[in-house]
Amino acid sequence: MSITIRDVFEAMPTRFQPEAAGDWNADVQFKFSTDGGGENWILSVHDGKCEIAEGDHDSPTATVETAAETWIGMVSGDIDGMAAFMTGKIKVSGNMGDLMRLQNPNLFKR
Repeated sequence: MSITIRDVFEAMPTRFQPEAAGDWNADVQFKFSTDGGGENWILSVHDGKCEIAEGDHDSPTATVETAAETWIGMVSGDIDGMAAFMTGKIKVSGNMGDLMRLQNPNLFKR
């Protein structure tokens, strides 16, 4: 069974470590291209809580755009996020600080 974007995002709230988030408050929009179309997800971190929603945010603090396969590879550790960014496989916009916070290995337990 292969992991899906839905699997990744639905697991995030249960793996979230509020002490690693500190006072971080953000709404990060994820836009994934897939073979069958696309999926959009929102990661909201506010007041030590993590919530996930499918869809589009009106005014995200940051946006990540990539192929579903690339993101799953990054989450599983098979693809280096910085290399994916540098080669154009992942596009980011908005508050770069929010995107850098996502790289904290302690933010979501494995």
